[in-house]
Amino acid sequence: MKLKKQVTVCVQHDPARHQNGGNFPRSQISVLQNRIEQLEQLLEENHEIISHIKDSVLELTANAEGPPALLPYHTANGSWAVLPEPRPSFFSVSPQDCQFALGGRGQKPELQMLTVSEDLPFDNVEGGVWRQGFDISYSPNDWDAEDLQVFVVPHSHNDPGWIKTFDKYYTEQTQHILNSMVSKLQEDPRRRFLWAEVSFFAKWWDNISAQKRAAVRRLVGNGQLEIATGGWVMPDEANSHYFALVDQLIEGHQWLERNLGATPRSGWAVDPFGHSSTMPYLLRRANLTSMLIQRVHYAIKKHFAATHSLEFMWRQMWDSDSSTDIFCHMMPFYSYDVPHTCGPDPKICCQFDFKRLPGGRINCPWKVPPRAITEANVADRAALLLDQYRKKSRLFRSNVLLVPLGDDFRYDKPQEWDAQFFNYQRLFDFLNSKPEFHVQAQFGTLSEYFDALYKRTGVEPGARPPGFPVLSGDFFSYADREDHYWTGYYTSRPFYKSLDRVLEAHLRGAEILYSLATAHARRSGLAGQYPQSDFALLTEARRTLGLFQHHDAITGTAKEAVVVDYGVRLLRSLVSLKQVIINAAHYLMLGDKETYSFDPGTPFLQTDDSRASHDALPERTVIQLDSSPRFVVVFNPLEQERLSVVSLLVSSPRVRVLSEEGQPLSVQISVHWSSATDVVPDVYQVSVPIRLPALGLAVLQLQPDLDGPYTLQSSVHVYLNGVKLSVSRQTAFPVRVVDSGPSDFAISNRYMQSIRRADDDQEQQMELKVLVYGTRTSKDKSGAYLFLPDSEAKPYVPKKPPVLRVTEGPFFSEVAVYYEHFHQVIRLYNLPGVEGLSLDMSFQVDIRDYVNKELALRIHTDIDSQGTFFTDLNGFQVQPRQYLKKLPLQANFYPMPVMAYIQDPQRRLTLHTAQALGVSSLGNGQLEVILDRRLMQDDNRGLGQGLKDNKITCNRFRLLLERRTAVSHELKVSPDKVHQEQEHSTSYPSLLSHMTSMFLNTPPLVLPVAKRQGASPALRSFRPLASPLPCDFHLLNLRTLPAEDTLPAADAALILHRKGFDCGLEAKNLGFNCTTSQGKLALGSLFRGLDVTFLQPTSLTLLYPLASPSNGSDISLEPMEIGTFRLRLG
Repeated sequence: MKLKKQVTVCVQHDPARHQNGGNFPRSQISVLQNRIEQLEQLLEENHEIISHIKDSVLELTANAEGPPALLPYHTANGSWAVLPEPRPSFFSVSPQDCQFALGGRGQKPELQMLTVSEDLPFDNVEGGVWRQGFDISYSPNDWDAEDLQVFVVPHSHNDPGWIKTFDKYYTEQTQHILNSMVSKLQEDPRRRFLWAEVSFFAKWWDNISAQKRAAVRRLVGNGQLEIATGGWVMPDEANSHYFALVDQLIEGHQWLERNLGATPRSGWAVDPFGHSSTMPYLLRRANLTSMLIQRVHYAIKKHFAATHSLEFMWRQMWDSDSSTDIFCHMMPFYSYDVPHTCGPDPKICCQFDFKRLPGGRINCPWKVPPRAITEANVADRAALLLDQYRKKSRLFRSNVLLVPLGDDFRYDKPQEWDAQFFNYQRLFDFLNSKPEFHVQAQFGTLSEYFDALYKRTGVEPGARPPGFPVLSGDFFSYADREDHYWTGYYTSRPFYKSLDRVLEAHLRGAEILYSLATAHARRSGLAGQYPQSDFALLTEARRTLGLFQHHDAITGTAKEAVVVDYGVRLLRSLVSLKQVIINAAHYLMLGDKETYSFDPGTPFLQTDDSRASHDALPERTVIQLDSSPRFVVVFNPLEQERLSVVSLLVSSPRVRVLSEEGQPLSVQISVHWSSATDVVPDVYQVSVPIRLPALGLAVLQLQPDLDGPYTLQSSVHVYLNGVKLSVSRQTAFPVRVVDSGPSDFAISNRYMQSIRRADDDQEQQMELKVLVYGTRTSKDKSGAYLFLPDSEAKPYVPKKPPVLRVTEGPFFSEVAVYYEHFHQVIRLYNLPGVEGLSLDMSFQVDIRDYVNKELALRIHTDIDSQGTFFTDLNGFQVQPRQYLKKLPLQANFYPMPVMAYIQDPQRRLTLHTAQALGVSSLGNGQLEVILDRRLMQDDNRGLGQGLKDNKITCNRFRLLLERRTAVSHELKVSPDKVHQEQEHSTSYPSLLSHMTSMFLNTPPLVLPVAKRQGASPALRSFRPLASPLPCDFHLLNLRTLPAEDTLPAADAALILHRKGFDCGLEAKNLGFNCTTSQGKLALGSLFRGLDVTFLQPTSLTLLYPLASPSNGSDISLEPMEIGTFRLRLG
């Protein structure tokens, strides 16, 4: 059957039925649409003429007999036609703004990770004591000219939730570590300690005395205690979105500045499972000068060690002038624990972990215990340790050496502090007393190490030391040994990966509306009436989202009880944020602000949906209709105006929807289904296309009404495929049931065979297949972290044929296919613009009866992708990937936080996602995504559990097909050249693709006005922006800053991102007005009804002003730049 919209989807079925017409809608497009399409193709570049023609067509239709001008209507051949809007849309992008994506500026870095991976053999040769490396040799004279300077850095890695919950870890371990730290560091000024997780530090700070706080400030001030990175957590870098990465960094940095007066200088990421190039960009923007990483594929570590490339300047792919460079240190060995940090031989290094002295609770697996250092043995022990230091030092370019000394939750008892510090100090004193050793050893912090390195190499902190390499790219995917690739966690517990993204969208929406509402309230002199408590709710939600970015939270790699704890926190914050949004919307929409009063007992608006528990899918609010009108507020969290289909659930099918001005709106009405064949009684879905203001609030009015010309019913066909089921029937809505047998359909796993744009002659062959992976039968099996499949995926074989439900209507049509373990809905919107140009897909997955299986979706096309595919990093940038045959299947999976695409010189197919999942392209023209995984055993990485707590999960996608145009004449670049350019360097989504991702990830919020006694106050729409933002600008956040933890300041952080985009993809029929401005934006005139009273550019997290506050309000951003501004509106 063909659903003919701007995209055509074919479901394979009996050809005879199709020719007779049968019950399927015909697929010819209306004559009117055809003519407009032809005109658009002929006159694509002349917006003015097209808009005149469209306007005249609309006038003719309006004056002729027939349906009203903006009403969809059935054409003679049975398909729905929706007239174009009378207002023209235009797309005006300057050629200068198109140059960026073509790249080719500046020097190419020596180390491009894509090339490194293609060149490396990945052969895993036995390397001696350093099993994954090689034997290291040196001459004792190597340090005659310059002493070896050793910094031993005591640290304790504290996971904010993993085996225990955050609170349990705090109570049982973390508070003792921090309490001991204060007393033990004060005993000797030579002692040092490194800490990273501000979430734990802030909780501890709230529970200590003023005297202890003063001591902590002194320790930070004199350099004994360093807070590294300074984020709320040490975040996962694979599944996290850059909104949340930035937010948890701001939360941590703001807390440190307020409470300790500390500004972090160095990044410390010892435990995330692979590293994203987004992190060095963000840390550099926050004014950090150096960073450290640890979990990198063992073969890459070995290669970098052999070529003295373990320390490098990490540069962004697009950077032509080294402005994004940050100095990065990669730890060379297997782990960050003591046996793997003093040098290449863990058997020896373990003997210098003095927590493992005989009689303690842990020992050395290599069977040689540490010995306490005495006068009698210090010479021998120091020589043994120095040999390791020297060998490790040979892997680096400078004679400054970093030796971390710590592990998970270390230093939680005073005895451990004493054992490590006393024994090491004896070793240092001995080594430093022997000039012939040419070594100076001491305790240090991470920044002391980096400072000494810069001093030795003669450069300013953060500058590139002479001869050190430049690197671009990322460090996914990670393997720690053999073929154990950590690619399972890209999908593990997808329910919570999805909930994370929902919370993030709500937080951003709540931040922006709250900041605007309080600014307007201040301007009107009503600030005192606005609920102060909302800022505390915002702060808690920031910290919840921040906590969940931890590398054992969003990753899905914590114990089941810890997952529940995270889930409860996420849901509590989601509910709070809905409250903040409702309070702000209430204030902003009141026609008469003087009538505003905050009553927490009776909220002005209802929420759009609710969740029965943290692990339940949302249930949408049903609007109860009676004789009096109901009002609905619709919030658009996007910074661009959007035309979207907004769906409401109502209690009666007899309803009329009016705009704010009282104009009737066309709606599509349908029954609401609870399963393949059951409808929910007395609940109906009303779908209304509405144009929503940017970051604004619109009002709809619902009135009871008999069937009028504006209420258009969906038609529904249910195909039972021979399955014996009864289908709910409603008198108001005829449902046609077809008991067709299996011979009528050959869809098995092929619902979609091809996809075609209505304005395109060529059909794009495409097939969706659902597949199942098993796990190995040998000792190592897949678990929460690892993906270890037993073979290639096998087709999903259903026990019985699927039930199909086909819905057809004027604004959307959809096919719902119900199988035992999933049901899939493919929806087409019949709207101009972003909604109509992509395919909406959702998969509701339930694999709770699976044993050691993973469910995957594979998209098969005839795009000639030649082994290259593209995945995003943190929703911030796109990284080219190459399918490597020399690596096992699981090694070719990568994180997909928001999108992945394949392309050839003619076409690009992008899979947009609303939740982070693992993705690959295992064959030409394919994209494959893992939907959920259920695994019965631990994978030996410390968790001690499998993945058995699966939930019913809804995964949401958009599929976008774009055509490559011959890039505009000014650029004189052929599509082939563009394809080659992007093979090995950078690639960018189109503006349409960016917009499609935003539509998917930030849906409009539909908030019914609560029923109340008496007349409802007058509401009017809220349009905060006086002029549109350039369409390559994204308003990442407008975040009210704290005066103290629970009280807001008048200032806000305005965070803007100027997106990089590819102009070489077709940009017609976009349906949104789009202009770019070469990165310029006039902030002074941006916010309607508010003045910019203070504006200052700052570092990413606002710790450093970048210029003095300006009177002017014009700002400028480079492509890809994230800019933060301290802003006061009033």
